[in-house]
Amino acid sequence: MAQRTGSHQLILLAAALVLVVGLFLLPKVIVKPKEGKGELAQDAARTANRDNGAAAPSTASVETGQPAGATPEQPHMTMAPKQRQEISALTAKYTAEKDPIAKLRVASELADKYKAVEKFDSAGYFLEQLAQARPGEQTWKRAADAYFDAFTFATTQERQKALGAKCQELYGKVLKNNPENLDAKTNLGMAFMASENPVQGVVLLREVLVADPRNEKAIYNLGLLSMQSNQYEKAVERFRELTKVNPDNVNGQFYLGVALAQTGATADAKAALEKAKSLSTDPGLTAAVNEQLQKLQ
Repeated sequence: MAQRTGSHQLILLAAALVLVVGLFLLPKVIVKPKEGKGELAQDAARTANRDNGAAAPSTASVETGQPAGATPEQPHMTMAPKQRQEISALTAKYTAEKDPIAKLRVASELADKYKAVEKFDSAGYFLEQLAQARPGEQTWKRAADAYFDAFTFATTQERQKALGAKCQELYGKVLKNNPENLDAKTNLGMAFMASENPVQGVVLLREVLVADPRNEKAIYNLGLLSMQSNQYEKAVERFRELTKVNPDNVNGQFYLGVALAQTGATADAKAALEKAKSLSTDPGLTAAVNEQLQKLQ
């Protein structure tokens, strides 16, 4: 599961990839599971994110406004020479370009190039330039979503806070344009988890469920938050709700199994884990489920 796509098949909604935030994000900003009883949940989190956030770009674009490069935390994400040359050439062109319209076209190209190499904060920087030139709900959301992808893979609290603050700023602009954008509100709620006011994040997620009680992304993230605060009974409720809304939600079934195991419902936990495995042909998911089942023997 060293590849980003492999780990995402475990922790994101398999069909639409709409569940952006996974359990790997939360232990750094939420109360960690207790020793002993929470060991299985901790192992599940590690299994779900074997690359340990290695795809996370640096926050250089947040702090300096410049494109970010590879860092020691993600050596396997270093750009290939051809990609680096293309980006370097486009960056030079962007810097030299005087015509505003042409400059925006180059910014759009750079955003696409950075997204292709999973340098999401750098992509966010250039998408933000586009949004500033052409402000609106969708342009701000594209920029915010890119920063949120970087936030999702952050490996340190410092990086989470920097990227989370950027998410808060840009999703705030999205919601100013359209307060009913529930996807933006959900992501904003998760971004608040890395702030000094994590309760606001929970409030936003609950607001999403008031507006849309079947919102899979909000239910999923509230379930993860319950697990991280050791409220396993509540997590079971959330993930059961999620699997009722969508029985084929791989993530919901997987974490339902993990949460059930914490409550001592071993038979039900095994059933949920086996269900998760049946919903995907991803070998990474199969390995993750088998690890959890082994712990339940």
